[in-house]
Amino acid sequence: MTNVAALKPETAPIVACTISRDVQNFDLLIEDMEAELGESWGDLSFNDATLFLTQPDADSLEFVAIAVDDKDEADLSRISELIKQAKSRNIRVILIAEEVSPIVLHQMLRFGADDFVPYPLPEGALREAIERIRQPAPVAHPLAVVPEAQAVATPSFKGNNDRDGVVLPVHGLAGGSGSTTFAVNLAWELATISKKDAPRVCILDLDFQGGSVATYLDMPRRDAIYDVLSDTAGLDTDAFIQSLQTFNDKLHVFTSPAEMLPLDIVTADDIERLINFAKTNFDFVIIDMPKTVVQWTEAVLHQAHVYFALVELDMRSAQNALRLIRALKAEDLPFEKLRFALNRAPKFTDLSGKSRAKRMAESLDIVIDIMLPDGTRQVTQANDHGLPLAETAAKNPLRKEIQKLAKSLFDLNKAAEAGKVK
Repeated sequence: MTNVAALKPETAPIVACTISRDVQNFDLLIEDMEAELGESWGDLSFNDATLFLTQPDADSLEFVAIAVDDKDEADLSRISELIKQAKSRNIRVILIAEEVSPIVLHQMLRFGADDFVPYPLPEGALREAIERIRQPAPVAHPLAVVPEAQAVATPSFKGNNDRDGVVLPVHGLAGGSGSTTFAVNLAWELATISKKDAPRVCILDLDFQGGSVATYLDMPRRDAIYDVLSDTAGLDTDAFIQSLQTFNDKLHVFTSPAEMLPLDIVTADDIERLINFAKTNFDFVIIDMPKTVVQWTEAVLHQAHVYFALVELDMRSAQNALRLIRALKAEDLPFEKLRFALNRAPKFTDLSGKSRAKRMAESLDIVIDIMLPDGTRQVTQANDHGLPLAETAAKNPLRKEIQKLAKSLFDLNKAAEAGKVK
């Protein structure tokens, strides 16, 4: 099917349209549309779509598939208007994007697009997108009250760029390895380690897709985070400080964005600027890293004083640790900054488990510096309640081990500062 205008009255009603500069550039989309909709779809150019969406004939449309590539980025304003036109008529919008920059893609999603599928289309991806947009929207309970904006506690101090903070990234080498739990609780222990001269602590959640620091501390995700990430070159100290939230007036948090973003929405230079703002205004900067190694991981590694790598006593962690070490060595990166932490480490009396951990370390030619005991269900309960372990289960063995580590880091930093003064 290639043209709405060419349809005759006796043909099947049109329920969808593709909109593109030239649909022939998206031959796989044509095949998938025909497979899913048969003759019940049409094709429009950008110019034709602008007119068609104002006509009564558009009332029959269930959705439009707007197909764009990197050449269409200059036409962003027109594409955004098409999205708004469609949404104003309750027509769902699926974006089909090929080699479009992450920022442009995110802007189009913000304009109201309902779903996104990369091009070339993965097998069954268009069908799944159509199924998703056909699902009825959840109905809010009539008595439910949704606040317009959740209260946000922001920092009260003014940034003076007068510090040289310790940068401590945390990287989980397998799903569920406890990296975010470790990062959040380490940050809290550092922020509360002393009643008189507690350090100023910041935690940056750089997992733009699955980041859960905000969840673990019961914080809202703000649009200001996207604004910071999309223009770090124009960022100043005040804007960075105001993008943070405070937890219990002691811990400062840069949450992950409100929406799921591509990890390459930022460059190495962007990340370096962000870390520089953090470390010049805080004594400790904890960074919760994504599981994936990305182009800007190197920038974080260079800035790090210690790079915590969390593993578990299983084959996937061992293999991922080996691959990470090989990758760092191949690129001549400072792999010696890695400090391996074993989560759910065997108990003192578990001789078999301790033997397995020793063999794992020997086979990888690494030293496991930190043994983190299993915090049991109390960890999940604390995370679900949005509180650090110290606030819900102060005697938890995992909390005690992280507390000891925080004390060690604090003392080392104090000793280093004293040495500088001398």
